[in-house]
Amino acid sequence: MNLEDLRAVRSRERSSDSLQDLRASFYEEVADYIQERKDARERAAAEADDPFSSEEVQTLTDEIETAEQVAEAIYERRMGKLVKQASLAAAGMTGDTDGLTNEERRLYEDLVARIEENKSHVLDVLAGEVEPGAEATGDDDAEPDPIDAAHANPEPGELSEPADDAVAPPDSARDESSAAAAMGGGLDGAEEPAAVDDAAVSTSRASDEEGDEAGAERTTVRITRDVGDVLGVDERQYSLEAEDVVVLPEENAKPLVEKDAAEEL
Repeated sequence: MNLEDLRAVRSRERSSDSLQDLRASFYEEVADYIQERKDARERAAAEADDPFSSEEVQTLTDEIETAEQVAEAIYERRMGKLVKQASLAAAGMTGDTDGLTNEERRLYEDLVARIEENKSHVLDVLAGEVEPGAEATGDDDAEPDPIDAAHANPEPGELSEPADDAVAPPDSARDESSAAAAMGGGLDGAEEPAAVDDAAVSTSRASDEEGDEAGAERTTVRITRDVGDVLGVDERQYSLEAEDVVVLPEENAKPLVEKDAAEEL
């Protein structure tokens, strides 16, 4: 395992809509590789007169950071495909699970089970067998949560806080907060930006004008790092990769620009 191997895996995942076959121990091998590089950096720092100015230490640091960013980009790219396959399997169709890592297979099986459980619950609600608004627990005999039980049955001398005192933020505020948080994660390593295609810019401007007509403030940006799939405040799904030129809601574009993950055009 080395940095070029990781970049090759990322390239294959980017160029295909299906999950690429990986060894079951892929993420474990990546972790071992990164740890080996960290050990090498410690040895180089111990041997250097000044670790902070050592070229070897800096090179190893750059390699470690890049490997972590590329591995994260691979994971996030594969997650979108894995969720799609889990949805197909839960709907009774065949999901392609070949080449999943150990971690991904556990997540896949959990997703399928949860989707099937939720579907069964919704059908029970529609059939009138379950009261609308009731939660699908999946186990009616499950033990109550100890924290919930403590609030429901306080010890003598303790007073449970009235529910009316808890004020939930407006839905719009929660949506904006979630979208902004989504924009801040999963940033891939920066690469040399490619020249902007004139047609892409024209398309972006046309989309920008459509957004303005709909009353939404939008901004055209070029993505400088892989961000992955995010949900905009306009409730649209955006798949953001390095060198993409896209029109985003201003509230989503601003965090990207501030984190050097995008540049405004």
